[in-house]
Amino acid sequence: MSDIINIGALELNFLHSKDDTGGSVDVFEMTLQPDARMPIPHYHDRWDETIYGLSGVSTWTVDGEVIDISPGETVFIKRGVVHGFANRSTGPAKCLCILSPGVLGPQYFKQMAALLSAGTPDPAKMKETMLRYGLVPAPAA
Repeated sequence: MSDIINIGALELNFLHSKDDTGGSVDVFEMTLQPDARMPIPHYHDRWDETIYGLSGVSTWTVDGEVIDISPGETVFIKRGVVHGFANRSTGPAKCLCILSPGVLGPQYFKQMAALLSAGTPDPAKMKETMLRYGLVPAPAA
């Protein structure tokens, strides 16, 4: 399986999803262009996430701690822990993302891409989509 999804400055290449692993795991490569970021810190209520650096440097903020992930480095994000990410470097950064169990699949990212490509995104629709798939926006600090 290979399913490439572009969302602004992010490119996701799904290698395996809940659909072909019986819900065991979602695995995808994520490429972040310079200045790419997750605009809304969030947590997952149904899965854990492991990030493994493949190239470049991505910056992850996990439970308030800033962690730079270079090739060969990893971070584990337990469900319920607030996190976000960015590429603060001048070149692309690529990481392997492993979600266990696999409950998200590419459908969430395709729906978010559709919302973002429709012009000015509707924050209420984006939040509703996030919540439907188990991503919970973090309360404003």
